[in-house]
Amino acid sequence: MQDEGLDDGNRTNSNPSSRQKRDNMRKILILLMALLFLGCGSAAKEKDLEIDGKKLISRKPPFTLTFPTEFQLAHSSTVEYPNESSLTRSYFFIKEKEKQIEEMLIIQIADRTNPQAEAMTAPPLKPETTKRMYSDGKVKKGGLEVDYLIQLMAWNPAAPSLQPIVKKGIVIPPHWALQGQFLFLYQGEHAVFFRHSRDVNSFGMKISEKGDDWGNGVISGNEKKAYETFQNHFMQIIDSIQIKIQ
Repeated sequence: MQDEGLDDGNRTNSNPSSRQKRDNMRKILILLMALLFLGCGSAAKEKDLEIDGKKLISRKPPFTLTFPTEFQLAHSSTVEYPNESSLTRSYFFIKEKEKQIEEMLIIQIADRTNPQAEAMTAPPLKPETTKRMYSDGKVKKGGLEVDYLIQLMAWNPAAPSLQPIVKKGIVIPPHWALQGQFLFLYQGEHAVFFRHSRDVNSFGMKISEKGDDWGNGVISGNEKKAYETFQNHFMQIIDSIQIKIQ
């Protein structure tokens, strides 16, 4: 009995320490499981859209396309719009040279969050001005209509939409840039808006800084060569689009 009493006494003295260790282990396991859960959620979210080499892969909605060059992800975000029963996922991809952006890619995908809400709609693409050279059109991909537009525009580092990457120390030069856009609606559930722009000084030619030299019907020389080169590359992107209808 005494031995039993001694054992009981020993257990009484040791139990608080053991319980504390077990509690600590439980807390650590719970924390690890929570981090693992959050990590899996983030990975799944990122995999809705990713770039593998020169290939862009979207799983929601399902489509792919191929670029003439490789990009790296600089920023992504999601914004909900409860009043419109939608949320918008934005992805910023960049290609840098000498520590500043040479090419930029912005992809925005709007998702309908309420199946009972009206189908997704989007206004048609329009050039910033018809005075400067531009081209537009429509193509059929996977039974869907894809609108596209190519134009000259100016990069503005102060633009609110670019602040997420500017705040990361990424330099966006305030240069003229050639921009290609495309837009398509996917079965009323998604709207995909794609913008690819490239610094006009990245074509290896002396380019005019005057917007008038890019005038519609008067463009010539190196400006015309740069425009045609960009147009050719962008139309290759358009041609590579493959949309899977589910």
